[in-house]
Amino acid sequence: MKLRVECERGRDVSLAMKVEIKGEVLAIGEIEQLGAENCQAFRDQVYSAWSDDLKQVEVDLSCTTFLDSCGLGALISLYKTAALRNGKVRVVNPSPRVQRLLDVTRMHRVFEIVRS
Repeated sequence: MKLRVECERGRDVSLAMKVEIKGEVLAIGEIEQLGAENCQAFRDQVYSAWSDDLKQVEVDLSCTTFLDSCGLGALISLYKTAALRNGKVRVVNPSPRVQRLLDVTRMHRVFEIVRS
């Protein structure tokens, strides 16, 4: 699903990502960059697709080449929402650069990291 949204500063922000429901899991993938420029668009799209009956979220970061503190904040927001629903967020196949960021920030202790 290719999404085009208007960001708060009045500029167009393109966010290409795939969002699909697989059984009881909201699967998100094909995210190239997740940062200050597009984190709100990311949140908006995920929350609009996330129905109350879905408790598990999988975020595939294998294609992600850039993740900053705002992008990490968006992932933490997903984690908090999932926790309120007695669910969890899995980070799937993080790229080496993203894995280093998760290690340095100790987020690898918060998120379940799955490598396949």
